[in-house]
Amino acid sequence: MSAFQSIVILTGAGLSAESGLSTFRDKDGIWAQYDYREVATPEGFARNPAKVLEFYNRRRRENKGVQPNAAHLALARLEQAYSGDVLIITQNIDPLHEMAGSKNLIHMHGEIGKKLCAHCGIRSDWGDEELLVESKCDACAMIGGMRPDVVWFGEMPYRMEEIYEAFTRCDMFISIGTSGTVYPAAGFAAAARQVGARTVELNLEPSEGVSLFHEARHGKATEIVPPYVEELLFGNP
Repeated sequence: MSAFQSIVILTGAGLSAESGLSTFRDKDGIWAQYDYREVATPEGFARNPAKVLEFYNRRRRENKGVQPNAAHLALARLEQAYSGDVLIITQNIDPLHEMAGSKNLIHMHGEIGKKLCAHCGIRSDWGDEELLVESKCDACAMIGGMRPDVVWFGEMPYRMEEIYEAFTRCDMFISIGTSGTVYPAAGFAAAARQVGARTVELNLEPSEGVSLFHEARHGKATEIVPPYVEELLFGNP
């Protein structure tokens, strides 16, 4: 029998950074180059949709060709080989978890590969085209409301009820590559501890909430996640 029957894993930008994707909050991250209020809020989209769409078109162009790294692959292996339940909740909007083979996955901040119609609410694959102000919804045929299917500042992350329900039954929570400063994700470690789960931080450096974790290991995700997965599969971490 597995030491832990239900593992919930939170992943953040630090996991994908080693695949070449820019982080958002580091000193040289994306928000050091752009004002998030202009390109990642509903108000910014209402003021200047062309600017917002070009920001995400550029992100998609820059992301082409990226591949999952050893940490993504290790988490996919854990899901496939572990005898208990493994759920990954990611703050990342990239598709690297899926590319690595993960299936039990929640994108709480949406996906950059999908588009959302502000008129009818239909989500669909973005495809290869760029989103433009004059892009038309495939479902309702309205023009002028197509946006990336990502959660902006001031919007509620996706599937929160499902996420908190998962915490009611988990007995292990692992936080990987995230600063732990943005709510609601910043409250996940406390939620896990409240139900008696073991909490583990795997991060480049100690997060602000490191005191909430029973165990913390620090270093590059590609160097610390794969061996930790092996311990879960073959021993007791």
